[in-house]
Amino acid sequence: MKVAVVGATGMVGEVMLKVLAERNFPISELLLVASERSVGKKLTYKNQEYTIIGLNDALAAHPDIAIFSAGGDTSLEWAPKFAEVGTTVIDNSSAWRMDPTKKLVVPEINASELTTEDKIIANPNCSTIQMVMALNPLHKKYQMKRVVVSTYQSVSGTGVKAVRQLENEIAGVQGEMAYPYPIGRNALPHCDVFMENGYTKEEMKLAREPQKILDDRTFSVSATAVRIPTAGGHSESVNVEFHKDFDLSEVRKLLSETPGVTVQDNPDTNTYPMPIYAHGKDDVFVGRIRRDETQRNTLNMWVVSDNLRKGAATNAVQIAEYLVENKLVSISEKLKV
Repeated sequence: MKVAVVGATGMVGEVMLKVLAERNFPISELLLVASERSVGKKLTYKNQEYTIIGLNDALAAHPDIAIFSAGGDTSLEWAPKFAEVGTTVIDNSSAWRMDPTKKLVVPEINASELTTEDKIIANPNCSTIQMVMALNPLHKKYQMKRVVVSTYQSVSGTGVKAVRQLENEIAGVQGEMAYPYPIGRNALPHCDVFMENGYTKEEMKLAREPQKILDDRTFSVSATAVRIPTAGGHSESVNVEFHKDFDLSEVRKLLSETPGVTVQDNPDTNTYPMPIYAHGKDDVFVGRIRRDETQRNTLNMWVVSDNLRKGAATNAVQIAEYLVENKLVSISEKLKV
């Protein structure tokens, strides 16, 4: 399999390479791609050194799969070019997520919708992925009516500049600011840009993407997204109202039996999900599972995941694995010989 990682020098790109190596993804030729200012630099993958190349060179190489994590503008311009030469693109930006002609995929939920015709596949927003992983089995059983979610998102979701800002503030060093305010000892109710309706773009992703992933527009999602001074891992307080009543022990059982979900829910031993425990792991962790005593058929839970792994890199690699396992991607001619 000839694989291109576009945005290989970024935070998600680095984790992407780590996940590809950990999962031993079948790669016969690896193309590490980045912006022009990074071309010629070296990166190591599985103890082998690779030279960063530009997008034109990567396109000319006709990779079988290209995993993009280089921003929406790059994806809008280049993903169609790669698709035209037969490459299957898995895109981690928001560029194609709500395009009605593109699939928005969380493999555990809707990978079965993919076909050989899908040449640009969208990876959902990190906060969306962990939320729908927890909601999907419950929705199947009890049918969601309304979800209210508040997120507590790490600075790594913004990028390396934001991580440096937090590190500088902790060290008492003046440096470049990723945010309009300090993030240390603070909480910013401001993830992504504000839109005309008063919500941020991040909040609208949380509102719209779950309906597309679950192929169901009968439920609604209202979101508030907050940036907090943690280096990695997103947390979510999720309040979900169902059409049908539920039993808490059955809820825990359903979640425990869901691949990719781990239940950490024992108040007696202070067992609950936290970013510090989710770091470096691929599962979505769910705890603080309890009934909302103010409203019928309504559940509260706390959902945590590593936003750079299941929220981005791991989900993209899982999509690639599904394509390979189900022979939905064209192998380059020279590999067929």
